[in-house]
Amino acid sequence: MVTGGSRGIGLAIATALAQAGASVAICSRNQAHVDDAVRQLTDTAPSKVVGKAADVANSSEVAALFEFVDRELAGVDVLVNNAGIGVFAKTADLTDDQWQRTIDTNLSGAFFCSRQALARFKTAGAGYIINIGSLAGKNAFSGGAAYNASKFGLRGFSEAMMLDHRYENVRVTHIMPGSVSTKFSPDSGSTDWKIAPEDIADIVLMLLRMPERSLVSQVEVRPSKPQK
Repeated sequence: MVTGGSRGIGLAIATALAQAGASVAICSRNQAHVDDAVRQLTDTAPSKVVGKAADVANSSEVAALFEFVDRELAGVDVLVNNAGIGVFAKTADLTDDQWQRTIDTNLSGAFFCSRQALARFKTAGAGYIINIGSLAGKNAFSGGAAYNASKFGLRGFSEAMMLDHRYENVRVTHIMPGSVSTKFSPDSGSTDWKIAPEDIADIVLMLLRMPERSLVSQVEVRPSKPQK
């Protein structure tokens, strides 16, 4: 399952997984976006692809999403927590809603999805959770109070979850990209120097192909030649 899988990094990851032969489920808050992405993925991959609208910040919707995937794909072996939003403003200018929505989506959403996945992994005896974070989870910047807080939190959550469940054959990896060429950030001119979403997808495939005896717990990814 890939959350936030209808566009950007999530769509690139879902595409790579489907083309590698995995059955894939995606979600997004917008059903029309999900339907468009499922059609696109189905046209280019040999495997089964399904999707359902769900707001990962809502635990009830997350539970319904996992039940849908249980019916359609007979369960989840790999969870990629990719769904996220970005609200950028100075601390004094953040509204209650902007703060809460950022924390709820970027941090609580990963928890709600992971908790559902872990219950299924316990029954299956194994599983893998990959959290797509950001270098903003270790490098604060002005205007990033809510976003930084959510991504710093995701970093700590990922590490603690790995320690909690590593002896249950559950692997957890936290990928922290720098600037990625998507519509997530406002247009700032040329994006040729940025990381491509497909680069993150390649890392996900690499991680899944690692032998079970090895665990890459964190991955930092930067543009090789950022703008000066």
